Amino acid sequence: MKTIILAGGWGSRLGRLADFIPKPMVKIGNKPILWHIMKIYSHYGYNEFVVCCGVKGDIIKDYFYHFDRSNNDFTIDLSNKEIKIDNKDNKINWKVTLVDTGLNTLKGGRIKRVEKYLDPGINMLTYGDGVSDVDINKLVEFHKSHGKTITITGVHPPSRFGDLSEANGKVISFQEKPQTSKGLINGGFMVFNNNLLDLLTTDEDCDFEMGPLEELAKLGEIMVYRHDGYWACMDHERDVATLNKLYNSNQAVWKVWS
Repeated sequence: MKTIILAGGWGSRLGRLADFIPKPMVKIGNKPILWHIMKIYSHYGYNEFVVCCGVKGDIIKDYFYHFDRSNNDFTIDLSNKEIKIDNKDNKINWKVTLVDTGLNTLKGGRIKRVEKYLDPGINMLTYGDGVSDVDINKLVEFHKSHGKTITITGVHPPSRFGDLSEANGKVISFQEKPQTSKGLINGGFMVFNNNLLDLLTTDEDCDFEMGPLEELAKLGEIMVYRHDGYWACMDHERDVATLNKLYNSNQAVWKVWS
């Protein structure tokens, strides 16, 4: 089972942070958010990824091409250019396929353009800017149990503001930017049967949410795996700051790996 990661968009809402690198390469701690997403899947035994590159995709490709040198100390002998990796992390056993899916291609077109790299039957899909402590094994088990075309993970979007409770003008409790309990959104972390691909084309303007998912919803072919735990999206500069604050203070709930 392969995991498609959509990593080709412009990331315009990130402002200056996406001026020189693609959004999935913006760092949490000293690793790109793309690395964090892949570590989540890898923790549950899913180590094969298909990354849909686009805007500044050469930077993502270069990162993985030089992955050992980027993520480990090394010794280089300048007389013969021989390189010895000094502290290689042997826990990383990913197989990563990096595909240029176009600069302005919408999500549906990107997914269809990587079809030939997917496994038969069932595959997974997520966005390149969201992290969560969702249990991928339980998600896959749920998808296999119902037989519908696609399962999306329904999550609670974080509140942009703090919540307070009051009685007679007195504050009873205060919580800074909690996970709101009102409504669910598609948080990525999707599992799909390959017949989904029949609804997509390689056209640049083939969308995913608008069109294919709407059609599947009318047919009753979408199921929701409700996740009441942690989920966050790196959408704005403030999100980058929040995620880094959590990671640097050992409160990164999405860090399910040891």
